[in-house]
Parts: sequence; structure tokens; C-alpha cells
Amino acid sequence: MMRILAPSILSADFGILGEQLRICDEAGAQYVHIDVMDGMFVPSITYGMPVISSIRPYTNRFFDVHLMIADPDRYLEDFVKVGADSITVHAEACKHLDATIERIKRLGVKAAVAINPATPVDSILHVLGKVDMVLVMTVNPGFGGQSFITYTLDKIRQVAKYAADNNLSYDIQVDGGITRDNLQEVLDAGANVIVSGSSVFKGDIADNVKYFLERM
Repeated sequence: MMRILAPSILSADFGILGEQLRICDEAGAQYVHIDVMDGMFVPSITYGMPVISSIRPYTNRFFDVHLMIADPDRYLEDFVKVGADSITVHAEACKHLDATIERIKRLGVKAAVAINPATPVDSILHVLGKVDMVLVMTVNPGFGGQSFITYTLDKIRQVAKYAADNNLSYDIQVDGGITRDNLQEVLDAGANVIVSGSSVFKGDIADNVKYFLERM
């Protein structure tokens, strides 16, 4: 599987967000990871459709939209309209996960399922034949800058093994506390799409992006 860096704009400076996206783009980051939080499914509130629409002209990179919201079905079409290339929904937030995945795919974008650290992989096995990506949360969702939860490495391995055992092809994404220090661990466990916020946007963004890409 191709290895992909997805800088999370949750850690960006929103006063100069367009410029920071341009730097990520020129440094070679393939995705833009967009964390949408509603204050209900997770404690924080971040941004929604207007922000995504406003930054879409700044880059043609893949918009990886991660919905940390209750009842995401309400807004799937809206996120596609403003430029999402992929929509990730949480298994814990969907009443009918299978139907939600199907609907995302019918809208013409990639569909992904996310699970929180304490959610077992077994709970999503029934949809793994339909998704384009599985997001294993490596922190409890809701805030940037948290420390990586080490037991999630076993979950990454489980998701990778299930794909190999069942001849499935999906990306495995990790999000939360990914740094220079643990990058190799998550890659070795089977992840190929790396979300990083603070470790990209704090300091020299271009150098940080290049560091990650050179080691992926």
C-alpha cells in the first residue's frame, strides 16, 4: 500500500491557513486531514462546511474529512459539495453503519470507518469489505496534542491481519499523537496513512513534512 502523509489542520494557524496548506502541498504532503467536531460526539467544536469550502481553492490535494460528529448522515451531501474527497465516520456515531458507508459511496467519494481506542475491531468487521480506509484512533478523539495510546498498535495489527486473511484492500490510517518518535512503530504495525498535526505544524512545516515523507 502507498504510504501517505495527512497533515491535520487542527494544529494549523487559522490566521494563515491558506499559506500553511500551500507549504504542506509544495513539501509533498498528499492529503489534508480535516477534523470536524460538533461538541456532542466529542467535547470540542472545530469547523464545518464554510471553512472547508474556503480552503478548497488553496490546494488540489486530497481532502480527507474526518467527521467526529453525532448522526453524521445529516451532513454527508454537504461535505461532498464543499470538496471532501473522502469521508470518515465513527462506528460509535452511526445508528446504521452499513447504510451510512453505502450512502457515502453513492455520493461518489471514498468511505472510511473510524474506531476509538476502546472500541474493539470486531465491531466493524462486517463493513471492512466495503470501506476504502479504516481509521484507528490512537488517542481519545476531541483534542489535539494528546499522547499516543500504545495498546492501539495491537488494533492496527488486527486490522492489517484481517485485510491479509480476507484478501481485502483498504488503507489503514492512524490519528492521534503521531510523532517522529513513534512513526516507525505505527508503520511496522501496518498503518500506511499517517495523520499528524502538532508534529507537522509546529516549527518549520516544510522540514517537518519532508522528515515524515523521507521515513515513510
